[in-house]
Amino acid sequence: MANTDLMPDIVIVGAGIIGVTCALALARQGLRVQVIDRQAPGRGASYGNAGHLATEQVFPIADASILKRLPAMLMDPLGPLRLDWKYLPQALPWFTRLLANLRPAPYQRTVAGLRALNESSLGAWQRLLQSTGRPDLLKVDGSLLVYERTGSRPALEAHQQRLSQQQVPVAFWSGEAVHAAAPQLSPQILGGLFFPQTGHVVDPYHVLDHLVAAAKAGGVQFRLGNVNGGQVTDPGVTLSTDSGALSARRVLIACGAHSAALTRALTGTRVPLDTERGYHLMLPQEHGRLPFAVTSWERKFIMTPMTDGLRLAGTVEFAGLEAPPTMARAWQLHRLSLGLFSKDLNRDGATPWMGFRPSLPDSLPVIDQTCGGRVLLAFGHQHLGLTQAAVTAEMITQLAVHADTRIASLPPSAPYRLTRF
Repeated sequence: MANTDLMPDIVIVGAGIIGVTCALALARQGLRVQVIDRQAPGRGASYGNAGHLATEQVFPIADASILKRLPAMLMDPLGPLRLDWKYLPQALPWFTRLLANLRPAPYQRTVAGLRALNESSLGAWQRLLQSTGRPDLLKVDGSLLVYERTGSRPALEAHQQRLSQQQVPVAFWSGEAVHAAAPQLSPQILGGLFFPQTGHVVDPYHVLDHLVAAAKAGGVQFRLGNVNGGQVTDPGVTLSTDSGALSARRVLIACGAHSAALTRALTGTRVPLDTERGYHLMLPQEHGRLPFAVTSWERKFIMTPMTDGLRLAGTVEFAGLEAPPTMARAWQLHRLSLGLFSKDLNRDGATPWMGFRPSLPDSLPVIDQTCGGRVLLAFGHQHLGLTQAAVTAEMITQLAVHADTRIASLPPSAPYRLTRF
């Protein structure tokens, strides 16, 4: 029988940006925290995200037009949205649920849930980085969504109207305004939407590494290991790892795209979690091209300035957790950039990358507690893991610190509850 006096108060499964921010926040409440992951902290999806704090993204990850795009998704291996035909039978139930969630009532719940998180995200990040002495790791300079074709303007204006209806701060910029702010962009860019209440981090991995150091200084222990199961027990939770049993009073499941199996083992709930495989191409020779993150409306990818160069990111691929990466998709990002600048981007020394974005069919994360407060959950943030990490940590801390009181329970209508499945 485990010695409960020596048990951690909470073990966090997952050392990505969600797990690490939660670990730091929980340790600051006086809890003994351990973090376990199969990889070193930040080496999963958190390593290679676009670095954009996308508070403007309050709509689901797809709309009904995905049905019209299905043939292209299956046939074009380098398209912006790709579904591996071999993965189609496994993906169809997830896509069916995604379409069901586009009906008016669930759609509105998704938008309300995303908006509530995103409206609080920037402030939460500012508080977190200020508290660790590194507010400079976050640049709140806004971001820009540009268009190149005259025919794109009506759709862009309609998008602006929908965003404004959700109280997302947004302004339409003329081509002159775009080129005044980002003079290295091509003259063929006709204008765009500017989002003043967004920002970007100077490098996602540098930010996570800084937070890991702060967490360790606060007493958090990090260990390598693979968690392959577990059970809820009377004193807490016992996890099965490749190096033996690991017991704690509570567990937080925050292992991104790998969270479904452990959630089912501990709670009995089958979560419809799938993974969107995202790619980036890092250009180390590119500095000073952009003052903030810029996304192309037509080309469907984002470019973010970072300390180590310019990161091109985007594209969505549904192929599961086991298929090897299609690195041609990362190199395709450089081809997509051609013509967006007055002078083409330098790809010398460029490095490609692929990671797994954990996505649920209603586009919302799970942020909740269950099993009498012994199991906490924070996963399924899709493209918004970096954006929502700091506010998720605040919510998880509220749940954990008040685990034995009514205040810990999310209201039954809360869109992030596990019971929605």
